[in-house]
Amino acid sequence: MRTTLTFNNKNYQTNLNQPIDISLAVTDVTRAWYINPPVFEPVRLGTDFIGSVAEGGSVNFRNVTFNPHAHGTHTECLGHVTKEVHSVNKIIKEHWFLAQLVTVPVQKFKDDEILTATALSEKWLPGEETALILRTSPNNPAKANQNVSNSNWPFLDAEAAKLICERGIKHLLIDQPSVDKEEDGGALLAHKAFWNIPENPRKEATITELIYIPDEVEDGLYLLNLQVAAMENDAAPSRPVIFKCKI
Repeated sequence: MRTTLTFNNKNYQTNLNQPIDISLAVTDVTRAWYINPPVFEPVRLGTDFIGSVAEGGSVNFRNVTFNPHAHGTHTECLGHVTKEVHSVNKIIKEHWFLAQLVTVPVQKFKDDEILTATALSEKWLPGEETALILRTSPNNPAKANQNVSNSNWPFLDAEAAKLICERGIKHLLIDQPSVDKEEDGGALLAHKAFWNIPENPRKEATITELIYIPDEVEDGLYLLNLQVAAMENDAAPSRPVIFKCKI
């Protein structure tokens, strides 16, 4: 279904019949932060009820134990790093955004791989988008199916996060478990720079982590549909879906 959308008085053409799902499901494989796999288990109420058809129950009725920051794609708000409690469920008021997908090579620095402000500036020519989707390069397909704990994944330099903030991006998406270094002593410099904490906190801004974009998906403009589970928490599972668009 071809449609026309308007952002800042400009018309963009897209096809809603060609979605590209860039989310990773909550599974027993993809995870981070030294957390065990999620647990899916049937509810058992004495000897009268079992929530498993395979075990003789009438329905499948399972408890799920997981961590939104560690298992699968998730979207978080500034409540992730502030004393004040903020819920991503209350912050997300809209679900459709003009987004730009940018592939950025990471730079080696000692034992780290860093996405720098310089590398980002070379690849990203900002336009009308309010969402930025970052695909780090190299783009190993294993990103979509692995336990990345203790891997020292590539991360955003604080200056790169500050640049994204200054260019008015409200929704940042990245194909890593975090915009920050796995072990940084609690500094969380990229998170704080993006949310402009403590100077002028951007309560409306979000970060989505642990996405995956295959190489065949081209850089460029997309319509982003960002759906976030209705949980009163600083982070919740999410499903970003993009649609190629053009003026």
